Amino acid sequence: MAEIRIFSAKRYDHEGFERANASHGHTLTFLEPRLELDTVGLAAGAPVVCVFVNDDLSAPVIEALAAAGTTCIALRCAGFNNVDLAAAEHHGITVVRVPAYSPNAVAEHTLALILALNRRIHRAYNRVRDLNFALDGLVGFDVAGKTAGVVGTGKIGTIVARLLWHLRCRVVAVDSWHDPHLVELGVEYVDLDTLFAQSDIISLNCPLTTETHHLIDADAVAKMRDEVMLVNTGRGALIDTEAVIDGLKRGKIGSLALDVYEEEGRLFFEDRSHEIIDDDVFARLLTFPNVLITAHQAFLTREALDAIASTTLDNVTNLLSGAASPVHVVSDTT
Repeated sequence: MAEIRIFSAKRYDHEGFERANASHGHTLTFLEPRLELDTVGLAAGAPVVCVFVNDDLSAPVIEALAAAGTTCIALRCAGFNNVDLAAAEHHGITVVRVPAYSPNAVAEHTLALILALNRRIHRAYNRVRDLNFALDGLVGFDVAGKTAGVVGTGKIGTIVARLLWHLRCRVVAVDSWHDPHLVELGVEYVDLDTLFAQSDIISLNCPLTTETHHLIDADAVAKMRDEVMLVNTGRGALIDTEAVIDGLKRGKIGSLALDVYEEEGRLFFEDRSHEIIDDDVFARLLTFPNVLITAHQAFLTREALDAIASTTLDNVTNLLSGAASPVHVVSDTT
């Protein structure tokens, strides 16, 4: 068994990993700081480091990890866009990930954002707490009968599409692979421009790659229906935030829900209520009454946390023991 240094560790990580480790027997060291060049020394001597979405696995960090004896980077997430895979391969470090933990968790949060944003529940809640029972500014729309566009129908996007179909939306989708079960339901696969032109609601559920970086830019916004609702629970950099802010200012984008943000690494997962936020773009987003932001919590259910911890430790145990059981390795060709 191995010592695993777990970076960006929160209380909910402790609970899930300690339960899962009962059947593995690894030595777990929980570290609150993010992994980055300034904190990489905390990993010294540990063969395995466990990291999350906003930890820095750039080439200099990986070089330092390798020099200090790390041979495995265990991602406790599905995405790996924060890892320099070529550097990891060069230094002989194996990268493993959790390809799926609870797609239901993220899909259900996506639906929650759509419904809350549409009916202005976040604003209504704050009004009632202030004994303001006026309804002006809280008008929504019937979701039933609207066209909902789902970009990416992997494990999460498929469930999002099904949930929206059950709300009696017409659902259109974009993906290189057409899910036959969705097609059987009546989901229509279209090209991206058609989805932009026809959708009243757009949900981004695709991975972040070089092809999808800033998928939603000024040109994309211009192709959308007026007053479209845009929801992103995928990765922050799927959206060019400044282009979306311009769309909000012009009324082209009628409402926006985000669980992820391109520069979230400097903000999310910490209590910053006593700080002055120096991110002017994020601060601008907070001024819009038709914007709803959650701090990358779509994954945060008990079931998902248990699955993340279990798969992460299975990956490490199987990798180090050479067992025949699956190890979810990430490579430059993944």
